[in-house]
Amino acid sequence: MKSLNEDIEKGQFKNIYLLYGEEDYLKRQYKQKLTKAMLPEEDTVNYAYYEGRGIPVPEIIDLAETMPFFAERRLIVIENSGLFKAAAPELADYIKTMSPAACFLFIEKEVDKRGKLYKAVKEKKGRIVEFGAQKEQAVSPWLLGKIKKEGKKIKQDTFRHILLKAGMDMETLDKEMEKLFCYTIGKDEITMEDVDAVCTMQITNHIFQMVDAAAAQDKKKALDYYYELLALREEPLGILSMLTRQFRLLLNVQELMKLGKGKKEIMADADDKPMHPFVAEKCMRQCRNFRRSELLAILEEGIQIEADIKTGQLNKVMGVELFLVSTAARGGKER
Repeated sequence: MKSLNEDIEKGQFKNIYLLYGEEDYLKRQYKQKLTKAMLPEEDTVNYAYYEGRGIPVPEIIDLAETMPFFAERRLIVIENSGLFKAAAPELADYIKTMSPAACFLFIEKEVDKRGKLYKAVKEKKGRIVEFGAQKEQAVSPWLLGKIKKEGKKIKQDTFRHILLKAGMDMETLDKEMEKLFCYTIGKDEITMEDVDAVCTMQITNHIFQMVDAAAAQDKKKALDYYYELLALREEPLGILSMLTRQFRLLLNVQELMKLGKGKKEIMADADDKPMHPFVAEKCMRQCRNFRRSELLAILEEGIQIEADIKTGQLNKVMGVELFLVSTAARGGKER
């Protein structure tokens, strides 16, 4: 991001930009910043935008070869094309000798670094920036800045509650904060009640809550969280998969803790890495409520129930209910 900011500040741009990764919010922000910096807002003649798969590559090349109209450059923005996961040999070959008056701005979710197009962009010395999932130390200052800009106050516990409910995805957080700001118009402080009233619990946090309930042997609460996910039209098999994944992670974290490893080491060494500090804390706390033998039994049961559902021997909604009830019966036992 530092290199992008320097390009924008200096007004010195590369012929090709590739912004990719999971964090849609940052990709969108830098797409807008780069576009605004490269072309005046009123210049629609030298701007072209393509989105989705099946983009006509010959048309893009012809456009790139067309000299800009009374401007320094022609900007072509290509988003979610999948070209960096396909071969795209024609575009890769063109990039090697592309017009210096053209600029490509690619925004993608995933790329194949072994692919011909990615290598062509790299060889051309294009600016390649990955926007991966952001860590709490990056998200928290950004979120607190938004709250301060709105002139709101917030207590630390309430702030943590927002992260618990909405997760670390900046796109999701941005939307949830807009809802909160509208809901708290005329109020100086955002309270815990405000967050519970308008913020939507994300599925990963529901999974944490379900495991918490099972660890406390609270079958009713675990099932309540499950029914909430069903009401949000989440698939039972998908929920079961996420639950078994969480228990597999608990087993992994428990083994690392037995080796005397602390939070930072667990974040670095866990199977699901890089692990977020919040996730590491949750797992370290949750795994204390299950013996190793119980976690192994839970994982075996999850595999069996999934097989029974897929072979039609068990109703999928009931299958997950049985898994949660059985899991809650195994909780509350110090390792």
